[in-house]
Amino acid sequence: MNLTIYQYPKCSTCRNAVKWLEAQGHTLNKIDITLNPPSKEELKQMTAQSGLELKKWFNVSGEVYKEMQLKDKLPAMSEEEQHALLASNGKLIKRPIVTDGKQVTVGFKEEQFEQTWK
Repeated sequence: MNLTIYQYPKCSTCRNAVKWLEAQGHTLNKIDITLNPPSKEELKQMTAQSGLELKKWFNVSGEVYKEMQLKDKLPAMSEEEQHALLASNGKLIKRPIVTDGKQVTVGFKEEQFEQTWK
C-alpha cells in the first residue's frame, strides 16, 4: 500500500515508524514536515479523518511549542487559528503523520500501527 508520511528525518520516533511501515511492505512518500508542513486545508482534512481532538496534533514536548507558551494560549484559540498555527511551523505538529488519503495516524505506537497499517 502507498502511504504518505510526514516526518522529521532526525526524529528517532519517525525513523522507527518508517522502519516498521517498510517492514510491512508499504511504499512510502516521505515528506520532511519541517520543510514542507501540510497546508491548513490538508490539516483540516487529516484532523477530521484521524478522529483525534485538534490539541492531540500539537507536539507538546517540542521546543517551539514551549517557547511560544502554547499550553496557555491554545485553549483561547479557535480551531481555525490552531490549524493556521500548525500549518505555519512543522515543528509544532506531532509526528509522524501517516495517511493513505482515508485513514490518518499521528505519532508512532506499534499497537495503533498494527490495527491501521498491517
